[in-house]
Parts: sequence; C-alpha cells; structure tokens
Amino acid sequence: MPSVNDWRRARLAVTALVCVTLIGWLGFFLLGFGVLDALYQTVTTISTVGFREVHTFGTSEKLFTIALVVVGTGTALYTLTTVLEALLEGRLRDQYGRRRMEHHIEKYTDHVIVCGCGRAGKALAGLVSGSGETVVMVDMDEQRLVSTGLPFVLGDATVDETLHRAGIANCKSLVAALDTDAANLFVTLSARAVRPELFIVARTRRDDNTDKLLRAGADRVVNPQAIGGARMAAFIMQPNVAEFLDVVMHDGSLEFRLEEVPVPETSAAIGRSLKDLDIRARTGALVLALRNGDGSFTTNPQVDTIVAADQVLIAVGTVEQLHQLEHAVAAP
Repeated sequence: MPSVNDWRRARLAVTALVCVTLIGWLGFFLLGFGVLDALYQTVTTISTVGFREVHTFGTSEKLFTIALVVVGTGTALYTLTTVLEALLEGRLRDQYGRRRMEHHIEKYTDHVIVCGCGRAGKALAGLVSGSGETVVMVDMDEQRLVSTGLPFVLGDATVDETLHRAGIANCKSLVAALDTDAANLFVTLSARAVRPELFIVARTRRDDNTDKLLRAGADRVVNPQAIGGARMAAFIMQPNVAEFLDVVMHDGSLEFRLEEVPVPETSAAIGRSLKDLDIRARTGALVLALRNGDGSFTTNPQVDTIVAADQVLIAVGTVEQLHQLEHAVAAP
C-alpha cells in the first residue's frame, strides 16, 4: 500500500487543485459569467481542453485566463502525477515487498504454516512465534496478515500453489485454521497429498466433523469452543491447577517449563530403564509421563520403565535442566 507520505502529498495536491478550481470559478463568476458557465470555463482552461470561450473575452477575461492557465494547469498536472505516483509506487512497493518476503520464505526450513488469520490463527501464531519458532501466515486478507507482523503469503490456502509458496515442502507442521470446516478439510487433504509425513492440526467448529478431518489426514483436530469451555470449567473446579499449567506452558514468568523430548532412533537410552538412566540425578528434570508409539500415555512412570525409540518424554524442569535432558536422550 502507498506510504503515509505518499498519501499526504496526494491529499495536498488534490486540495490545491480544488482551491484553484474554486478561485477560477469565482473569478469568472465575478467577471459576469453564470454559475455553470464559470465552472465550465474554469475546467476547460485548467485541463487545457479549451473547446471555446463561453463569452467574448475582453482584456480582464484574457488576463485572468492567462493567470489561471499558468497556475491551474501546473496544479492539475502536479495533482495527476502525485496521485498516480502514490498508487503505482505503492502497488509496486507492495508487490516487491511480498516477492522479497516470499523469496526469504523459500529458504525456510522446519517452520510452521498457519492457514487462516482469524482470531484463532493469530492467537496460535503469536504463541508459537513467541516460543522461538518461525511462523508463516497464509490468508486472503492482506490487512490481517500485515497486522500479525509475521512473514506471510497472500493467497487462497486451499490452492496448492499457495501452499508451495508458503514453503510446505520444507515446513515441519501446518495448521488449518480457516473460517469454515470445509475449507480446513480441503487444506488438510491438499497438505497431506503433498507431504504424507507432515504433522497437521486442523480447526473444526462442529464436533461431528472431527472424524472427517481425521480421515482427510489431520493428526489432531481442535474445537476452540469446546476447549474454551473445558478451560473455563477447569478454572471453576481447579483454578490454581489450571492457572499454574497456563503459566508453565505459556507465560514464561516461572523458572520451570513443561516440555516434550522425543527419543531419537540413535539414542543410547533405548532399551534402558529410567532407573539406569538416572535422569533426575543427571539432569535435574522430572519425567512426568511417556507418550508411546501407539498414542497412549504412561503417566507417573516407574523406575523400571524401559525407554523405546518411538517414545516422547514429557518432563518438567528449568530451561537448563530440560536442555541437559535433551542432550542426554539424544546422545548416541
């Protein structure tokens, strides 16, 4: 879009042209022209069209017309040039800026694509980017995209070409948070076809569409209304627990964090028990649960629990303790 300075210059130029036109109309009117004739003579003079003089010109009319041509024509040309410059340069600047942004996006790897810049999409993007992840927004409303302050692709997320411009070939996950379930279903199908291994989270407004989105390829389906209701219920029944979890997960004001640590296939921890690994003593982090390969959880795992390659450790600790846990689990 044109810059503020461009629009300010254009407004001043238009104001000047209006003033010159009014002065010309008033001058011809005082010289004896009718209201419409004075306006007609002013416009034809300023625009240099000059079809004909409405009345026979005497010396006063000729001198006034000469002055009006010198001042008015210059003002009209300047106004036209300024307005066109503001429009054309603004569009060119926008196109160049978007192209440069998309050129940078082409180099991104392991980023998160958020399709949909509504309230849910913006809130999600803010939390994810705040945690240090690179987020690319996709939407058809440029104003909403610009307001996020994040890299974006302007276009229809249901079109494969738009997803490719957003870097779907190199991203690590995609969120379908468009306004309708049908659109999210289409995005999920398209993304799954392009990247069979991609982790996809889809938004739904109706619980009866959850199975459809899962069958389309979504790894997780979220109903914001249902989650919002559950959170409000949690604040009523267990307010301190709910608030503590919110702070640990999102606030960042506490020293402790709740993180997940995947167990890589090359890890030396595979096949060993939690007792053998002695994670608490070595890292200071506390393992609260294990996510198994079949999606089930092992909560409050016993010391004789064996670690497998397809598991994810869910642990709590300080940032440094969790980093040490990641290094300990990743060690070959």
